[in-house]
Amino acid sequence: MIIRRDEYLNKLLAKRWNGKVKVITGLRRSGKSFLLSTLFKKRMIEEGADADDFIEIALDRKSDVKYRNPNLLYDHILECTKDLTRKFYVIIDEIQLSYKVKNDNVDETIVAEEDREMLYTTFYDILNDLMSRPNLDIYVTGSNSKMLSKDIVTNFRDRGSEIKVYPLSFSEYLSVTDKEKADALEDYMMYGGMPLAVIEPDEKEKRKYLQGLFANVYIKDIIERYKLKDDSTLSPLVDTLSSSIGSLTNPNKLANTAGSAIGRTPSHNTIRSYIEYLEDAYIFEGVKRWDVKGRRYFDTIQKYYATDLGLRNARLNFRQQERSHLMENMIYNELVRRGYSVDVGIVELSRIIDGKRKMSQYEIDFVVNIGNSKIYIQSALNVDSPEKKAQETFSLKNTGDFFRKIVVLDGNIKRWTDEDGVIYIGVIPFLLEDALLESL
Repeated sequence: MIIRRDEYLNKLLAKRWNGKVKVITGLRRSGKSFLLSTLFKKRMIEEGADADDFIEIALDRKSDVKYRNPNLLYDHILECTKDLTRKFYVIIDEIQLSYKVKNDNVDETIVAEEDREMLYTTFYDILNDLMSRPNLDIYVTGSNSKMLSKDIVTNFRDRGSEIKVYPLSFSEYLSVTDKEKADALEDYMMYGGMPLAVIEPDEKEKRKYLQGLFANVYIKDIIERYKLKDDSTLSPLVDTLSSSIGSLTNPNKLANTAGSAIGRTPSHNTIRSYIEYLEDAYIFEGVKRWDVKGRRYFDTIQKYYATDLGLRNARLNFRQQERSHLMENMIYNELVRRGYSVDVGIVELSRIIDGKRKMSQYEIDFVVNIGNSKIYIQSALNVDSPEKKAQETFSLKNTGDFFRKIVVLDGNIKRWTDEDGVIYIGVIPFLLEDALLESL
């Protein structure tokens, strides 16, 4: 079965021969390699390219391990593309596995301390050189945000173009299943959108595959990359983050919770570093809290969401299936997949409680930033009673502004608007209507 990733394929097609390195980032096993080496390559061949026009190096493949050395990688590519009358597509998979090597042609004694990095050759150096060659169109994939997306502008001198690939969206999931939307949603919330898990028909094998990804790929990658002694702290932290998706937390709380599992409390700095590793590997995403009225960020407490619910569920042995948290996580993933900047909203209000005036905080699940405008989104299983409706919309109605407000409900409920202008819509049409936010 071939899963079409038309959204990403069209982005690639639009960036062909633009003089930039196309950097395809995202969680390992989310479909980056398939996108390039199968879908993109197939389209180019259909449009007239020859199979020999593609130079493909996979740095996670045993046969290509030697090319983790950037100098050997550079020499190999030059040898394969020495015919300057031909145009070549160069595809380098999992570029974050490349390491830096000492440059023997530089005199260390004349290099200032702050410029020590100049003593080394990295993949950034070779890619910048290859970009200057008009017969090469360069594509790389990687699964470390710190090495790639955060450094594209600096190291590629504005000649890098990023495409971030996510696990399958619900819409993409529907395209490869014959189940009705409601049943498909249940499967999607349980097993997520990792491509190989989606196409695996046996549920036992799905679970086995997803659980194996954490142990044999993600955890192992982090241990090796950051030279950790073991996973005695990392694994409990992953469990804690998986258990607390959509909940407010901070490094102190995470350290205490993870520490209870290992019999000692790790330092807060260790927890911060490990969270950064997990975010860099695209396993979790942290979301800051935004004071809607005060127009400022809160620095200490934030939320974390799993990039893929199937991986999160597998980590917890498919226990802890809190539907409200799963739906909230699913909505967040869809919003960031669509390219929106998303915060958690906080509305601070002064209220009389028990005869005393108190300042209280009320949460808005998501503040979606669209230019100078915002859209407030609340995730709720239902608003079946006046009391429940009032509870779910209280923070929305007290923002003090006129930005659009949406409540996403469980199920396939058609969109409707109440007397206060609050919009209600089921999670299924919300996930499927990509232009929802723009068209409201």
